Amino acid sequence: MHDSEVISVLVVEDCQDLATNIADYLESRGYLVDTAMDGVTGLHLAVTQTHDVIVLDLMLPGIDGLTLCRRLRRDAKLTVPVLMLTARATLDDKAAGFGEGADDYLVKPFALRELDLRLRALTRRARAGESRTLLKVADLSFDLDTFSVSRAGQMLSLPALPLKILELLMSRAPSVVSRRDIEQHVWGDSPPDSDALRVHMHTLRSVIDPSGQRPLVHTLRGIGYQMRDPDAPAA
Repeated sequence: MHDSEVISVLVVEDCQDLATNIADYLESRGYLVDTAMDGVTGLHLAVTQTHDVIVLDLMLPGIDGLTLCRRLRRDAKLTVPVLMLTARATLDDKAAGFGEGADDYLVKPFALRELDLRLRALTRRARAGESRTLLKVADLSFDLDTFSVSRAGQMLSLPALPLKILELLMSRAPSVVSRRDIEQHVWGDSPPDSDALRVHMHTLRSVIDPSGQRPLVHTLRGIGYQMRDPDAPAA
């Protein structure tokens, strides 16, 4: 039985046959799979696209797996789970991988079923932690720990009050939030004049939904506002 949520995985493996076998098997299990045959391509895909988990071979051309993992963690600040593949089975080799930020280790040769189980476990743990600290609507993310907002990997800057409005809208998404609820959330029992919310919503929209991006903030006239991915299927 497949998990109800689709898992997106990046497989960075320079052995064509193994990469193909992994991709074919995981796709048959309902995953969305991207593949890279070298470390440079793997690094590019990891930092420019969103994945739930990464399968990373240790020995890669261009950039080896340890260096790639280190750059993902220290330079790109990515927290996506990484499962490292290697033919090296010593404790020192595993310690090196974990030291660079790997979350799990699988020694070649391995059963594809075990890879599937480990990837699902890593994804479940990551999503359980993420659900408490990271709000997501489509390609928009709001980290509640750092109060950082990004869309499609691009960091965004918002003033304090629009940021507070965004937190409310994203936490309730895709539900409609009334103007009254937003004003209560931002100003308590003493909201300013009716134009104040409109001004802050304009600021929020100008940052979140710039020209050329599909709009995520929607107005229901006379009712309130809604954060919704227009490409998402109706509930």
